[in-house]
Amino acid sequence: MTDPAVDAAIDTACRSLRLPTIRAQFTDLADRAERDQLTYRGFLAELLMAECEDRDRRRSERRIRAARFPREKSLRDFDYDANPNIPPAVINTLSTGDWVRRGEPLCLIGDSGTGKSHLLIALGTTAAMAGYRVKYTLAAKLVNELVEAADEKQLTKTIARYGRVDLLCIDELGCAPRGAEESCGRRSPPPVVAVTG
Repeated sequence: MTDPAVDAAIDTACRSLRLPTIRAQFTDLADRAERDQLTYRGFLAELLMAECEDRDRRRSERRIRAARFPREKSLRDFDYDANPNIPPAVINTLSTGDWVRRGEPLCLIGDSGTGKSHLLIALGTTAAMAGYRVKYTLAAKLVNELVEAADEKQLTKTIARYGRVDLLCIDELGCAPRGAEESCGRRSPPPVVAVTG
């Protein structure tokens, strides 16, 4: 086979097998493998690892988009100097996500402007990148949704939808309407709830 025919066959096979990263990077990786004198096995490993890494990245991006965070925040960008009451060691421990795996709740409490929402979004993003299903919502929006679902006799279905996530991040809890728990029938929350006051 000629080189153009080989490239066309690889392109067709990658499309058929749904291997977009190998399809996009094959030529560059093949040139590098030739230059570095990789074995066939080494070259195949490079191709497959590139595909796996890209799939993991895309999967994480989909989970982060599905969480519907209002803005992008990361733990790296958090200003510990602005709030010395937050120990970096505690945040680093929380970033491992063990508390999510164990189903333990987390409540971030403090005055306005202390970085609670930043930490909530950053910890939620970290959890999504680690493979957990995460959902972000405002407390008032959640209460309204539950009240409407109760009025429409859809409460069980709505609670079940929230129950499918591993981490429910509820922001602005102090803004939730009072008495909402009576309207919602006092149902139990999803498995893990992270809230800010």
